[in-house]
Amino acid sequence: MEKVLQDQCDETCVGTSNVVTLKQNLIAENTAASLADIFKALGDPTRVKIIYTLLQHELCVHDLTEILEMGQSAVSHQLRYLRNLRIVKRRKAGKTVFYSLDDEHIEQIFVQMLQHLKHE
Repeated sequence: MEKVLQDQCDETCVGTSNVVTLKQNLIAENTAASLADIFKALGDPTRVKIIYTLLQHELCVHDLTEILEMGQSAVSHQLRYLRNLRIVKRRKAGKTVFYSLDDEHIEQIFVQMLQHLKHE
């Protein structure tokens, strides 16, 4: 019979001096919420496809609709969601609006996640 691991200790831990320090250095609530929002954004396959595509090249909404085979309204909605979280940014050139990743941090996070998936 296989032993099942419990989510809690069988008895009270004593002498774990790191607990106090770790508790004092716990991430601030608003920072944790902002970070969770970014990970939540990455929880949608359409947004992941948009980020992956923009990782390779700056694109306008029309090009993204062609690549994703989605309507302009749906793509624009997702881009607005990503822009509000500062995951993507936009640049206007004449009447065309181009989208790209906001900065190299987003690219690094995404590439790291892809590498994690490929890691055995």
